Amino acid sequence: MAIRHPSPGQFFGEQVEKYGKQLLQVKKSIRQVALLRIFSFLLTILGVYLTAGHSLLSVAVVAVAGFSLFGFFVFRHYRLFQKKKQVEKLLDINENELRLFRLDTSRQPEGAAWLDMTHPFAADLDVFGKRSLFQLLDRSASMPGRQKLARTLLFPEQRSERIRQRQEAIAELAGKPHWRQAFQAMGGPNGNHGDSVAGLLQWAASPETFFDRPVLRILLVITPLLGFADVALISLGVLPFSSFLLFLVLPFAVLAPRQGKINKTFNRLGRKTFFLQQYARLFKIMEQGGFRSEILLNARKILTEGKSSAFYAIDKLSGISKVFDYRLNMLAGIFLNAFFLWDILQCLRLERWKKQYGEELPLWFDALAKVDELCSLAGFAFQHPEAVYPDIRQEGFTVSGDNLKHPFIDPSKCVGNPVKTEGWGQFQVITGANMAGKSTYLRTVGVALLLAMTGAPVPADRFVFTPVTLFTGIKTSDSLQDGESYFFAELKRLKEIIVRLEKGEKLFIILDEVLRGTNSTDKQKGSKALLRRFIRLKASGIIATHDLSLGKLADEFPENIENKRFEVEIEGDRMQFDYRLKEGVSQNLNASYLMEKMGITL
Repeated sequence: MAIRHPSPGQFFGEQVEKYGKQLLQVKKSIRQVALLRIFSFLLTILGVYLTAGHSLLSVAVVAVAGFSLFGFFVFRHYRLFQKKKQVEKLLDINENELRLFRLDTSRQPEGAAWLDMTHPFAADLDVFGKRSLFQLLDRSASMPGRQKLARTLLFPEQRSERIRQRQEAIAELAGKPHWRQAFQAMGGPNGNHGDSVAGLLQWAASPETFFDRPVLRILLVITPLLGFADVALISLGVLPFSSFLLFLVLPFAVLAPRQGKINKTFNRLGRKTFFLQQYARLFKIMEQGGFRSEILLNARKILTEGKSSAFYAIDKLSGISKVFDYRLNMLAGIFLNAFFLWDILQCLRLERWKKQYGEELPLWFDALAKVDELCSLAGFAFQHPEAVYPDIRQEGFTVSGDNLKHPFIDPSKCVGNPVKTEGWGQFQVITGANMAGKSTYLRTVGVALLLAMTGAPVPADRFVFTPVTLFTGIKTSDSLQDGESYFFAELKRLKEIIVRLEKGEKLFIILDEVLRGTNSTDKQKGSKALLRRFIRLKASGIIATHDLSLGKLADEFPENIENKRFEVEIEGDRMQFDYRLKEGVSQNLNASYLMEKMGITL
């Protein structure tokens, strides 16, 4: 099914214009309120001065009215700054979407932390790094969402029903661009706070409780009573000031031996107010989402059902963290701990919060990560209204499509090509000249299959597939660190494929120029033997090569191997590429021609 949206370029352009105007208006309002705040303050001081000679009541009335007006402008100024930040985020989101629409990923996170050269396909398909698929997809509002997206790309879904559910959720979110952008804007800059989330979940999972003890609960009641009673009796002259010094021994004796555990708790939950408020807002907007698809409804259900909603609980935790931070002010900290055992009180509140909500916390963040990840894929879907949601075949094996295009090639210049593999033990052998399009085609098919298994739409007119484990060998490299030659690195990768096939795994294999690290005779012999082995082990896939002799294997396995080619036409001093996949074995090669043109063989 194809998705239908307005032109994404036009939509994002209109959004940039809209939020640009809003930002100018908010800045203007901030300047106006700043002037009114200063004016109200000066006017209040003047009013107090002019009424000082009349009566205390008139001074009080002017002061209360004036400072109330000043306070209103201070609050208004704060709210306008908050609105300015939100509008700036939305403006930045849409400007970035315009850059992505132009295939400019220069400001996108590269996801280098997840780049693994030994992964079955990630390096070959440019899943992470510069100009990567991850950069094209990532619109994460949170670090859990970004981590979930990376994991989905590394280990795509294999269950057909689950992929269909993901397609429904992505299609629904793709139709909610304003909601998605509001959700993205609620998150931190570039989805930060990954360590904070991990620390929070670790704290919630720990069973230890140090402060929820009867003796401490009793001391939390007795200490303020004794303290204020002592201060009152001292002020009345009943007790000497030395009694207050004696009273201070009590909070010191309670707090001192527990300072290590208090500091440990504070390091985990203190100074987290802004971080927790951001996640509370993300939970709130999810809870208010009018979802229809099963995955999104389940995520919302997890957040709203239980002892209380995720928003309420995280907002409450944010409040505890905020008042815990009062200890950072030395004077306030001394006063609060002396009279209220403040640090112990907040640690106790945190332990009670953990006891009430700790088990649900990982479920909430997992639900958030799932929706956040789907929002990234939905953003890609919105950017590609010409793409189609693939049909999924459970029986047998199929990878079939028409007019497949690579998402990183300008659509106005990209030449689409078909792919068709029906059944196990089926291979396409693709021959062709240098620069004719073989490697690009391999990556296009691999990326299409990967996107399909994430539930995202595929840039194509039609795509049908069976979920399968993908394994590629396109950019194998040597390793100086491990002392490996290119040839040995390639053999290790091929060995891994064989081992997995012998264990009964079903693989779709994409290889480019097998055994390029050895001489031509060994290469021919080894490549043919390898392809025969793949067919016997019931693998399927695509192999691109310059070795035209591999095309003869179609005579040996007419029901298993199909020859395809990319051609180059050489007319005088010009080479012409049409980048279209054709039947048969390539006839025209161009290496010697290119060397001559560059003056290498002259």
